[in-house]
Amino acid sequence: MNYLEQAIILIVDDNPTNLKVLSGAIADSGWEILVATDGESAVEQAEYAKPDLILLDVMMPGIDGFETCNRLKQNPATHEIPIIFMTALADTVDKVKGLSLGAVDYITKPFQTEEVLARVNVHLKIHFLNEQLAQQKNNLEIRVEQRTEELKTALSELQESQLQLVQTEKMSALGELVAGVAHEINNPVSFIDGNLEFLEENTSDIIKHLRLYQNHYPNPHSEILKDAEDIELGILIEDIPQIISSMKIGVERIGNISNSLRSFSRTDCSLKVACDIHEGIDSTLMILKHRLKASNKRPEIKVVKDYAELPLVYCYSGQLNQVFMNIISNSIDALDEYNSHFSYEEKKKNPHQILIKTKFDLDSDIVTIYFKDNGPGIPEDIFKSIFEQFFTTKSVGKGTGLGLSISRQIIEEKHQGKLSCNSSPGEGTEFTIKLPVE
Repeated sequence: MNYLEQAIILIVDDNPTNLKVLSGAIADSGWEILVATDGESAVEQAEYAKPDLILLDVMMPGIDGFETCNRLKQNPATHEIPIIFMTALADTVDKVKGLSLGAVDYITKPFQTEEVLARVNVHLKIHFLNEQLAQQKNNLEIRVEQRTEELKTALSELQESQLQLVQTEKMSALGELVAGVAHEINNPVSFIDGNLEFLEENTSDIIKHLRLYQNHYPNPHSEILKDAEDIELGILIEDIPQIISSMKIGVERIGNISNSLRSFSRTDCSLKVACDIHEGIDSTLMILKHRLKASNKRPEIKVVKDYAELPLVYCYSGQLNQVFMNIISNSIDALDEYNSHFSYEEKKKNPHQILIKTKFDLDSDIVTIYFKDNGPGIPEDIFKSIFEQFFTTKSVGKGTGLGLSISRQIIEEKHQGKLSCNSSPGEGTEFTIKLPVE
C-alpha cells in the first residue's frame, strides 16, 4: 500500500481564495483534502480526522496560527502531526517563533505550486517513515491499540452524527440521515466485534501456550527471563483478556445505540403502523444522552419517566420520533440558556429535570404524552408565537423557526391529534401531545 498517495492534508486559512489556490495546487496529487477556516475548528478537525499533515495560516481571526500550533502540539492526539506554516511575513523572528513551537517548515505567500508540492511531499515522506519506525517497535500491544483506536473512531463518528441530529431542524430529512448513520455504524461495529472474538480466542491460545512453556521449562535462558521482565509479561498475561473484555462491552454499547438510532429513524410508509410510543421516546433520549449528561458547565439534566401502560399506537413512527426530538431538544436548549446565569454550585442546589409522562384514556381511546421541564418558562410576548413558522429566539444559524410548526403539523394533520403548550415565566414549560390509538 502506498501511504503517500492516500495522505490526508488539513488546510487552515480564513481566506477562501487561499483555500481555493492551495486545494487546486494539490488536487491532482490524490491526497484527501480537509479545510478549516479558523483555529478552533482546526484543532477539533485535527483531533477527529487525524490528518497526516497540516498547512496552517499564521494570521487568522480568533486564535492565530501560533496559538493553534501550540494547542495541537500540547494535545497527545495531535502532537505528532507535522505542521507547515503559511505566511506572507518576511520577518525572521516570526519564522523562528513558529519553528520553536514545533512547526516543521514555512511556505511563503504568494504560493508557488512546485514549492508547495515539493515541501508537502518531503514532510509527508518523513512523517510516514517516522510512523513506520514506531510501528516496528511494537507487537501485541500495537494490535490492541489499533482495536481501541477503531472503537474510538466509531464512537467519535456516532457522537458527531448525534450532534448533527440535535442541531438540525430540517425534520423532513432527519429520518433518512439517522437511518444512514445507523447503517454505516453497523459495518465497522460488526467488523470490530468479529475481530475481537477472533483476537480473544487466539490470545487465550497464546497465553495457554506460554504457560505450558513456563510449566515445562521453569528455568529458561537468562535472555528470555530478562525480556519477560522488560515487557512485564506477567502483567500483560493478566491485563490483555481484561482489555479485550472491556472492548467487547464498548462494542455492545455502540450496537445498542445504533439500534436506538434505527428505531428512531424508522422509514415511514404510506400507511400507519402499530408502534410502541415508549420505545420511540427512549430511542430519542438515547440519541440525546450526551446533551443530558453532566459537563464542566452544569450538572446532569435528569429525565424522570412516569410511563403508564399503553396500547400500540397506529402512527408514522419516524415523524413522531422527530417531534419527540424537537420538543426534548428545545427543553435542553432552554435549560442550558437558563443555567448560563448561575454558578455551578447554584445549579447543583436547584437541579434541572425533564418529566416525561404518558397516560391512556380507555373511554376516548386517546394516548397523552407530557413533556415538562422546570426551566425559566416562556415569556408571554413570545409564547403566542412559538408555533408560527420561522419564529425563533435562537441566534442566526442555530435555529430555523420550523421545529414546532412542523411538529404541530405532524401531530394534528398527519395523526389527527393535538399538540399544545402551557408555560408561565418561572413555572417551566409543558408540551402535551394527544394521539388517537387508531
